[in-house]
Amino acid sequence: MQSIDHSTYEALRKGAQVLEADGSGDKVLRLADGRMLKLFRRKRLLSSALFFPYAQRFANNTKALQQRGILCPNVVAVYRIPSIQRDGVYYAPLAGETVRQLQGTPEETETLRSQLGAFIAQLHEKGVYFRSLHFGNVVQTPQNQLGLIDIADLRCQRRALSDSKRLRNFAHLLRYKQDRQWLLGSDAGRTFLEGYRQALPSKRQAALMERLRLLLN
Repeated sequence: MQSIDHSTYEALRKGAQVLEADGSGDKVLRLADGRMLKLFRRKRLLSSALFFPYAQRFANNTKALQQRGILCPNVVAVYRIPSIQRDGVYYAPLAGETVRQLQGTPEETETLRSQLGAFIAQLHEKGVYFRSLHFGNVVQTPQNQLGLIDIADLRCQRRALSDSKRLRNFAHLLRYKQDRQWLLGSDAGRTFLEGYRQALPSKRQAALMERLRLLLN
């Protein structure tokens, strides 16, 4: 992590478009070069962010995902910006549209549901536990591949996730009513579950899929 002074920060953000902000200030900026600057603040005086800043977690997670062959943003630098009491991650975004944006396009919804099921199975098999997983941070690229964005709240382990972690992850994924209806409404859930099942090793399929069906019904 590199500490930068205020003049350097101002030069970096010159001409930037504010994409997200709150009462405490800017959160996400699109910079003049097309790259992004995501700003993090430590919300409590004593927290894990003091020793392991969110900006660094974001950067570390991109490396872990890239090592697993999972598409994600490409980090350029990680900054500490004392003048605004923020840490920042400067990165090239993952091009494409989020699954949430694509929900309103009916032409290929069945294909997308199946693709999403297979993608989540891939994450789970590669040990990726994304607690904040939702349709707003899964992107379909122009090459018709899926990847992840907004990945500070993510952990990677060496082994595939346990069944209990997978079920917890699905519970997080489906906490938004609109997303749940799009994914599971009518017969849509069969398409999603079949995509997930086909991406699993055969030895895991039967018991896990039965538990998953019970959770989603």
